[in-house]
Amino acid sequence: MATFAKSTFNAASYAASRPTYPVELFEYIFDYHKRGPAPRWERAVDIGCGTGQATMQLAPQFKECIGVDPSAGMLEKARASFKASQVNSTTGQSVMDFRVGGGEDLRGAIPEKESVDLVVAAQAAHWFDWSKTWPEVSRVLSPGGTAAFWIYAEFRLTDFPSATLIIEDYMRPLGPGCDPAKSIGPHFERPGRTILERHLVDVPEPLPETGLQALDRVYFCGDDDIPPFVDAASARTKGHIQPILMNKTMRWRDLLGYFHTFSGLHTYHERYPADLESPPDTRFAELDGATKDTGSDEPSIEGGDIAIRFWKDLRQAALDATSGKARVGPEDSVQVHWPVALLLTRKSAIPSA
Repeated sequence: MATFAKSTFNAASYAASRPTYPVELFEYIFDYHKRGPAPRWERAVDIGCGTGQATMQLAPQFKECIGVDPSAGMLEKARASFKASQVNSTTGQSVMDFRVGGGEDLRGAIPEKESVDLVVAAQAAHWFDWSKTWPEVSRVLSPGGTAAFWIYAEFRLTDFPSATLIIEDYMRPLGPGCDPAKSIGPHFERPGRTILERHLVDVPEPLPETGLQALDRVYFCGDDDIPPFVDAASARTKGHIQPILMNKTMRWRDLLGYFHTFSGLHTYHERYPADLESPPDTRFAELDGATKDTGSDEPSIEGGDIAIRFWKDLRQAALDATSGKARVGPEDSVQVHWPVALLLTRKSAIPSA
């Protein structure tokens, strides 16, 4: 993904502000792997590893974990994070390595055939060219090995469902004739972002010659928020509608920091740099005045750029939904959750010729 690979993209800020993957998600994946015909726990590879968050959660189960990413900045942050954590596997110290590479061609990072027992991609699968990725996954997976790819879609304010329309207007492409300066939706890279918004339903099945099984498509969205493009009846029958598991309690200020990690916002400000000099948005001036910026690494709550305006729109929506009772100060807490879509497949247990 081009924006994350740019030298101007702040990988440290990205790592600090993004939500973390819950242990329950990995337990679901590991349980799927255990149910395979001959599960092995030697080597795992994380494609598009970014700052290594998912890679390190594989370490307790696998003797060797390799994170692969095209961005040098992301890999530098991943190495530093692992050095600080020194994660151990169930069999001792896990060997961890981070290598430059992409999802369509792993030959530079993983030259060995059928040498990997689990391949994952966290918040990266929507960027892949699957005509190239599926053959590469098949090449590196050992017989009986598992592939698991997941994304989390647009965030939700758990206690304020009425804010969802505001979020979608900000995050998605506008209709014909609309002003692209009014939303960051047109500034995400597409079709990748659209594939994410559609919960990976557009990811094609692996071809039979890859030896990969038909995909299990699992949605951790709860029964009340199934996307309209998902075959809900089929998913329910297969047990593939699961409870929401990706939640986070954060300060309203932290939510603003999360917005600053959006690649669409990064690109928007490259295209509209004058927006950063917009007049201050004076809404909540009295409430925010008690928590002025400290000059620390925390996100600034001052100014009037598009991220500040969106942030204050959501705070106003929370007030409107509660007749003014919601606590929306920068240091007050807000509950956020993300729907997760997960793709699972196994490679045939018969070794390739």
